[in-house]
Amino acid sequence: MTMIHVLDDNTINKIAAGEVVERPASVIKELVENAMDAGATRIEVEIMAGGTSFMRVTDNGRGMSAEDAHLAILRHATSKIREVGDLNTVGTLGFRGEALPTIASVSRFTLLTRREGDDLGTRVTIMGGKEPDFIEAGCNIGTTVKVEDLFFNTPARKKFLKTNHTEGSRINDFIVKLALSRPDIEFHFINNNKMSVVTPGTGNLYDTIQAIYGGKTADSLLGLTLEDEDIKISGYITKPSMLKSSRAWQTYIVNSRIIQNRAIAKAIDNAYKSLIPKSGFPLAVLCIEVPQRTIDVNVHPQKSELKFEDESRVFKAVYKAVLDAIRPAGRGLGEVAAVVEKPEQHVTMEPMQFVPATEPLAEPIIPQWPQAEARPAGQPAVQRAQPKTIYEAVHRTAPIPARTMAGFSAAQQSLREERGAAAMPDSSVLDHPGMVAESSAPAMKSGADAEASPCQEGEVLQYDGSVVPIGQVDLTYIIAQDAKGLYIVDQHAAHERILFDKFSAMAGDIPSQQLLVHQILSFDRKEAELVASHQELFASLGFHMEMSGNQEFRLIEVPADVPVSEAEDIIREILTNLMDMHETTAKEIRQACLATTACRAAIKAGEELSFRQMQIILDALAHTAFPYTCPHGRPTILKFSSEELAKMFKRTGFGF
Repeated sequence: MTMIHVLDDNTINKIAAGEVVERPASVIKELVENAMDAGATRIEVEIMAGGTSFMRVTDNGRGMSAEDAHLAILRHATSKIREVGDLNTVGTLGFRGEALPTIASVSRFTLLTRREGDDLGTRVTIMGGKEPDFIEAGCNIGTTVKVEDLFFNTPARKKFLKTNHTEGSRINDFIVKLALSRPDIEFHFINNNKMSVVTPGTGNLYDTIQAIYGGKTADSLLGLTLEDEDIKISGYITKPSMLKSSRAWQTYIVNSRIIQNRAIAKAIDNAYKSLIPKSGFPLAVLCIEVPQRTIDVNVHPQKSELKFEDESRVFKAVYKAVLDAIRPAGRGLGEVAAVVEKPEQHVTMEPMQFVPATEPLAEPIIPQWPQAEARPAGQPAVQRAQPKTIYEAVHRTAPIPARTMAGFSAAQQSLREERGAAAMPDSSVLDHPGMVAESSAPAMKSGADAEASPCQEGEVLQYDGSVVPIGQVDLTYIIAQDAKGLYIVDQHAAHERILFDKFSAMAGDIPSQQLLVHQILSFDRKEAELVASHQELFASLGFHMEMSGNQEFRLIEVPADVPVSEAEDIIREILTNLMDMHETTAKEIRQACLATTACRAAIKAGEELSFRQMQIILDALAHTAFPYTCPHGRPTILKFSSEELAKMFKRTGFGF
């Protein structure tokens, strides 16, 4: 008895289904591409439960005769090619003849089709790859394919599917990309009896993008075009000010086929390198036309990748087309880059303090007049000699000679003249809304005293053993010291950790502030559905919204620690996180959203801080549970001890 044997057709089809049909989205992709190849001008897709229980694709294409319907369900039966040489010039999306038989082998499959001029159509029913049943039936011109109970006879594959919402989102992404590749076709996508995607089918790509992503995105589009000898590029890309958090918003179309290609993605990144932050990606729809002989589409089972004859030439063409779009003639990159920076309004929020009438008012804070022999009338005497540096505070106790009030005033005036009146800071504690004067930081000097160097004549230091800031590097890192060494603090990461811990410690909803002028936020259909289904989550995070129109929401309240100018960006980033998540608990979703909110609300690199602001950050960071990492795992503070500094400067062993 031989050990090697030939598999039967049913087993072969189920094995092939693992390559062609990975999930419900793969089924929709294959069926819609068949409809597009059939010359359809209107395609309707309807799913239930993320496509796991029900999928139906209806088109108004050419349809099939009864004979063709019998052949279409056979493996490797196709009307697209006849011989191997046709692969070099194939212009259709499908050509292998594997989709229908492999789909029918793992589902309850029904096909209904009729050609123009035929009195009756043909119905084909297949139950999990068993013998098909053919009957005549009345139907419209075109083809309708219904797929139910996907993977019902392969439970091992079914259990690896994600949640219904995730699978439905993948189908939505495929429909969007296919609609962008063919703006001349009218698409309708119905998800759980709700219309999710509708395109006009006018043949205008701009109209299709506007219908899918909304008017705000359409207003940020930049048209791009390039015509070379045998490469033609057209499409749209968003301005640097309109960014998405992932590359999923980029669509590459080569000869009407949706593909994934690293060279094209890298060309876009290089063109935008100096204009956008590392975490952002522009929305792009690139239509590339090349001679069919210069590409090979038969390199991937799902035909999502193709091989270019000269990939470097495609890279250069895409780079030039994108660069020309964002840098029109007569304008420099500097002017384009300016639109990335949004004007920010810094508001200092001081909490209102109400004192009951029965309670006596607290004694006013009395300024400590340094080294003063004289003092303002009515103020109690303050005779407190203080050191000028931390080193003196730790190692010396000698009193500092007193100075008269006149001498103090003269020193202040000299300091103003030396540094310039315009350089003197105001007396506000902190400009950033996320940093209010609620920290337990010790009272610091304000005005000229707070900004002067610790070594300035006439200044004193109130040292209590905490880390004290001494400056800022590159408007990004806080340089601080204590009696034991030197510290470098990432101001954004540190503030992000502070806000995250503060938000996490709140058992209920995060306190919010009402907006005097409500903001109207526009979303695409997918985002609007997420906002509507997660209203309670947004409310617990301090974002209170209500529907104000079709795919529009009115933003009424934002978290108290979030700048109003950042609110919309935070909401859209939270939506992106929700789209990327699979099966998670409510706690995990909240923690991820809190990390996003804290990151966007925290002070950014490039913001100038006063000494008082730096001190508040350091003191608040000292009271967090994990002060050395932000919620995303980046370090917040580095320490160089006195011994380590001595080793760096080779001061060990010399006695001085």
